Amino acid sequence: MTKLNLAVAGSSGRMGRALLNAITQESDLCLSAALEQSGNPYLTKDVGELVGVPCGITITDNYSAALPGCDLLIDFTRPAGTLEHLLVCRTEKVKMVIGTTGFSEEQREVLKAASKDIAIVLAPNMSVGVNVTFKLLDMAAKVLNKGYDVEVIEAHHRHKVDAPSGTALHMGKIVAKAHSRDLLEVAEYGRVGVIGERKSSTIGFSTIRGGDIVGDHTVMFAGTGERIEISHKASSRSTFAEGALRAARFLASKKCGFFDMQDVLGLR
Repeated sequence: MTKLNLAVAGSSGRMGRALLNAITQESDLCLSAALEQSGNPYLTKDVGELVGVPCGITITDNYSAALPGCDLLIDFTRPAGTLEHLLVCRTEKVKMVIGTTGFSEEQREVLKAASKDIAIVLAPNMSVGVNVTFKLLDMAAKVLNKGYDVEVIEAHHRHKVDAPSGTALHMGKIVAKAHSRDLLEVAEYGRVGVIGERKSSTIGFSTIRGGDIVGDHTVMFAGTGERIEISHKASSRSTFAEGALRAARFLASKKCGFFDMQDVLGLR
């Protein structure tokens, strides 16, 4: 059996460790490279210090040297870093599974352009459950398109740097599209002071940051006499790691193209 050779960016972070643990437990996958940014204290150390099992893979910051020979890079870092890694992947024809959030529209266009040369899965959330939730949300929003106020509430750990989360924004985009609206025009981020009555066309966002919350998301459709809530709560990063590996396997047969988890799961 031919194994898929994977590299992991941000390997010493919370998500990176979850990915390393997941990859080392799969018989059809092989960890070929573990990468970190310059100055990281784990550089030159064996991945075994992160997963508890000797791997023979040394953590490095040299993407140009580490990626040749790899089939795919899994990247859950930050936009600027992911775009730097993209340059090497595009040159070396290494596919990418990207779970990084916070990209601007211009940065997304850069990723789409690169997908003409390499296959890319970009998703704000790799969880299988969340992506089923996206599908349910689309179905609900198309029916609850009049007489219901929409609020998106999300909660994450204290270390998350972007808000609202990429998943929350994607939920808002799903609802806005189903309601034939532009999220840029109807989104309302936080409220304070005398704000007046709520405009029925808006989609509200509320953000919570604290502790070690992995990721909670709820979309509320508040009508007269009833309230419908569609929620997903993650209790472990392993769910995101398993989704990323599913995306990696999906890309194994793809030479190029721009995909998301709806494509991976056949939900489109």
